[in-house]
Amino acid sequence: MSNQSTVKEFLLQGFSDTRELQIFHFMVFLVIYLAALVGNFLVIVVIVINNHLHTPMYFFLLNLSILDLSAISVILPKSMANFLLNTTSISYSGCVAQVFLFHVFDAADLALLTIMAYDRYIAICKPLQYRTVMKGTACIQMAASAWLSCVPYSALHTGNVFHLSFCKSNVINQFFCEVPQLLKLSCSDSSFSEVGILMFSFSLVLICFTFISMSYIQIFTVVLRIPVKKKQHKAFSTCIPHLIVVLLFVSTGSFAYLKPVSSSPSTLDLTASVLYSVMPPVINPVIYTIRNNEIKAAMRKLTDQRSLYRNSQSFS
Repeated sequence: MSNQSTVKEFLLQGFSDTRELQIFHFMVFLVIYLAALVGNFLVIVVIVINNHLHTPMYFFLLNLSILDLSAISVILPKSMANFLLNTTSISYSGCVAQVFLFHVFDAADLALLTIMAYDRYIAICKPLQYRTVMKGTACIQMAASAWLSCVPYSALHTGNVFHLSFCKSNVINQFFCEVPQLLKLSCSDSSFSEVGILMFSFSLVLICFTFISMSYIQIFTVVLRIPVKKKQHKAFSTCIPHLIVVLLFVSTGSFAYLKPVSSSPSTLDLTASVLYSVMPPVINPVIYTIRNNEIKAAMRKLTDQRSLYRNSQSFS
C-alpha cells in the first residue's frame, strides 16, 4: 500500500484530556468490555456444551458472538490503554490494522445476519427442505463465506483511505481510527474516495437489508397463518431477537456514517460511534438470552450443574 503521508502516528482525541475523566472513561470502557466478554463467552460456552443447541441457527449465533468479541477487541483495549497511560497516540500501522480488522468483522457481522435471516426463512417457510438445505457442510460453507468474503471488501475500504496523504493534521476526533474522521485529515482530494466508500458501503448494506426484509415479510406471512398460538409464539421467539439485532446494527451504523462529520470534537459523533461500534457486542447476547427460551433453559441448566458441583465439593 503506497503512501506519501508525512504522518507517522495519529492522536485519538475523542474524550477529555483531564486525568480524572480519563480514569473514569477507562472504568466505563472496562465495564463495557467485560460485559461484552462475559455475555458473548457465555453464549459460546452454552451452545458448545449443549448437544440440543447444535443446530444451524445456534451455529450461526455462535459465529455472531465470536465476531462481536473480535470487533470490540479491535477498538476498546487500545482506547483503555491510552486512558490508563495518559496518552492518545496510535501508530500509523496500528491505525491501518484497526480500520482493516474492524471493517472485516463489521461486514462479516452483516453477512452473517443475512445468512441467519435465510436460515429462519427456510426453517419456517420451507420446513420440509430444511434438513437438506441447511445441512452441516452447507452451514460451514455459509459461515466461512461470511468471514472470507469480507476480507477483500475491507482491504479495498482500507486501501482507499490510506493511499491518501495526511498532512493537515494527525489528530482524530474519535476514540478509535474511524474512516470519516481519517478522510477529514487528508490533504489530497478525498471527495472521490469519500463518495466511493459511502456508495459502496451503502449498496452493500442496502442489498443485505433488502434480502433480510424480504425474508421476514415471507416469514411473518407464514407465521400469521399458523392456527396454533403456541407454535406462532415459538416461531416469533426465534425471529424477533434476530430482527432486533439487525435493526440495531443497520440503524446505528447508517446514522454514524451518513451524518455530516463535525470539524471539531462532537458529542454527537462520539455517541454515534459508541452506539454502532461498542454497544452491539454488549446488547446482542442480552437480546438473544432474554428472548430465546432454549438459551435461557441451557443457561439455567449450566448454572444448576455448577451449583451441584460446588455443593458436592463442599461435602467431600
